[in-house]
Amino acid sequence: MSYLLQLYETYQANLDQVGKFLKRNNDQTYTLLPISHTTQTAHIEVLISEDGNFLTANILGKKGDVTVIPCTEDSASRSGSKIAPYPLHDKLSYVAGDFADYGGSKGEKPFAHYLEQLKQWATSIHADEKVKSIYQYVRKRALIADLIKEGILHVDENNKLIEKWDKTRGDKPQIFQTITESIDGAFIRFRVYASQKQIPKVWEDQKMYTSFIRFYHKQLHGNDYCYVTGEIRASTYRHANKIRHAGDKAKLISSNDNNGFTFRGRFDIANQAANISYDVSQKAHNALKWLIQKQAKIIDNRVFLVWGNRVESVPDPMADTLAALNIGFETQSTKQTYTFEHYAKQVANAIEGRKNDLSADPNVNIIVLDSATPGRLAVLYYRQLRSDDYLEQLKNWHTTCVWLHPFQGRTYLGAPSTQNIALAAYGPQVNEKVVKGLMERFLPCIIDGRAIPNDIIRNVFHRASNPVAFKEEGEWEKALSVACALIHKQQGGVGVELDLTNEDRSYLFGRLLAVADVLERRAMDKTEKRATNAIRYMNAFHRHPERTWGMIQAALQPYQVKLGARAADLNKLIDQIGAKIKVEDFNNKSLSGKYLHGLYSQRYALYQKEFGKKEISNDES
Repeated sequence: MSYLLQLYETYQANLDQVGKFLKRNNDQTYTLLPISHTTQTAHIEVLISEDGNFLTANILGKKGDVTVIPCTEDSASRSGSKIAPYPLHDKLSYVAGDFADYGGSKGEKPFAHYLEQLKQWATSIHADEKVKSIYQYVRKRALIADLIKEGILHVDENNKLIEKWDKTRGDKPQIFQTITESIDGAFIRFRVYASQKQIPKVWEDQKMYTSFIRFYHKQLHGNDYCYVTGEIRASTYRHANKIRHAGDKAKLISSNDNNGFTFRGRFDIANQAANISYDVSQKAHNALKWLIQKQAKIIDNRVFLVWGNRVESVPDPMADTLAALNIGFETQSTKQTYTFEHYAKQVANAIEGRKNDLSADPNVNIIVLDSATPGRLAVLYYRQLRSDDYLEQLKNWHTTCVWLHPFQGRTYLGAPSTQNIALAAYGPQVNEKVVKGLMERFLPCIIDGRAIPNDIIRNVFHRASNPVAFKEEGEWEKALSVACALIHKQQGGVGVELDLTNEDRSYLFGRLLAVADVLERRAMDKTEKRATNAIRYMNAFHRHPERTWGMIQAALQPYQVKLGARAADLNKLIDQIGAKIKVEDFNNKSLSGKYLHGLYSQRYALYQKEFGKKEISNDES
């Protein structure tokens, strides 16, 4: 129940956002829904006058339009043949009083229930004028006729509504391009229009929201103890769906199996297991929908969400350092690129700034949601941390799982995102199910400081050790930097800066491989894109370093001859590194992940002109 309380408090803290429409990156709009409201995709918009007369209608495009509509408990959970009308906007079979006259298969019952419910609202003391106008129109029972006159709906030779379009009739009309089901499933929204004055859209009008909320709350009964707030309030056993998107049928809370084993054996009735008040359920679920639309990561329908009451201020734990903490680039031209101390200070400063931003938020919440079946949504992971603890864990992650990464033609020092770790571990063609599983497994590593799973490190290590398997340019460099970051997190003690005093066997072998790669690359034509022998033999090298190094060194001889004196510095460096490897260590025992550190740091040092000169001028013998 704790996550419901946090969501409820988030709603209360953001009441000023209720009904305010924002746009996502894909230009779809979303809002923090008022209670007793939901969203539906509308297909037809009907404009009526203030005195309840039909003006015109139009079709809302091929994908329809997501519309905020009032709803009751019954209508929010209706399914199958159940008759439960929405209070205002609804499907054609509900809102059209002449539907049966034109051969509608659903009969008059749906409209009768709809009209009676709308009448109660329109004649109540809470009714808005726009509700009264819509009621005056629909009670005339002329919607189908009006839509036929407008050319939106179509009838056959018997003056009966064409419910599905047959290709033999010719080109498909626009309405049948918009809806995929029978015509009675077309969703109608109403708009009150006046040429002389500006009238807010019904589905965006705060007064309309308030009107229905006040009216509907008079209908609620059954006060009981709310397990979330500890107060006596009107309870509900029907809870919201459409949590991840408009078509989502999965619910977080439900119990409709009175004959099975949902709660039997422990409780007599479902509410004894979880009794939640109507207001709390509505606000918590609406806050969750809003947060998901606003800032969640969704991979293969699995939701990864991090939030606080001030939702904008919470760093994303699964993003790379640039995105999570807004750390600036440490570019190749920056001398402090190599020092983790300087970077650690940047992270600390960023965290201190975040602490100020989060001073009003005592808690940070992390939740992972997914559904195994269409109707059940499960909480796979939930953690609530004090904001200080959360930021300290982020600080620890971003200063221990750190390396120099390529990014849009530049480099940055920091931790990789979990998305990039997944790509490094499994490749760009990886199934989304694998990616979401990895991201879920990484959350405790970041938030709770647990060890990174060995199988993930092993996958990244083996892929980074096989560069010839990478097809796209730059992919291997990304995988290599991720591998170095994970190994640095696991083993520590090595930085990006080349460590001339490090005599670890694997580190030294990695340095040898890097020098061989750079030497051959120098001798190659600038337009030549093929892999060097060092890169080609890399997969075998880390398994059998002594034997493979002999093959690589033999393959280097033509390039050493070609370069002549220009290879003297690198030849000398090979001798210096080789002399550091102890005789007993120069064998075919497989290398540890630190050989990747040696490879990366030595290559990077040699490719940096200024640092390369300094390195080569040092006498290591």
